[in-house]
Amino acid sequence: MQKIAIFGGTGMTGQCVVAHALKKGLKVKLLVRNMETVPKTFREKVEITVADVLDYEKVLEVIQGTSGVVVTLGTRNSMEPTTVLSTGLENILRAMKEASVQKISVCLSSFLFYDPDKVPTLFEHINAEHKRMLDLVKDSDLEWRAVLPPHIADDPSGEFQVLQDKSPGHIISKLDLGIFLVDCLTQEQYIRRVLGIANVKRH
Repeated sequence: MQKIAIFGGTGMTGQCVVAHALKKGLKVKLLVRNMETVPKTFREKVEITVADVLDYEKVLEVIQGTSGVVVTLGTRNSMEPTTVLSTGLENILRAMKEASVQKISVCLSSFLFYDPDKVPTLFEHINAEHKRMLDLVKDSDLEWRAVLPPHIADDPSGEFQVLQDKSPGHIISKLDLGIFLVDCLTQEQYIRRVLGIANVKRH
């Protein structure tokens, strides 16, 4: 894998994804809505397309010529009802098929492991959107990995655990989540798996 496309690369987790990809020596293509949100630390090191994820032609442009895709789309701090993320993901999946790119990791939330009535009301709308995204991914015949982190913390990197279909804990460092979202693209044991991730408690 030499070049990857990252969607949501200027958010808290997305920046860690970009940093790890560059550290691994990968070339990176980013789709961003606003150039102002791109950190100076990697602005000159990545290929940037300024557009919305709802613009299919631009999404396709970013995916063409890559061999993997990482999706960390978010709403920043908005908890309002939205379908932007799932519609954006629909564009990404469609463009991957058109560009013959197979590998994708998508960052969602460990609330999807809960019964819907156990999810805090505050997260009800974003959780419904994440569920739509998970269903889209599962319905695709791509080599997908759905990664469902718990609380994403500003902690230093540490040991972490990955489990299929359940969460191994309550916290994950944004650095470790970024590492895994890139590394899992080439780890075949995770193909078409719903994955929980969490840091191992330090004693």
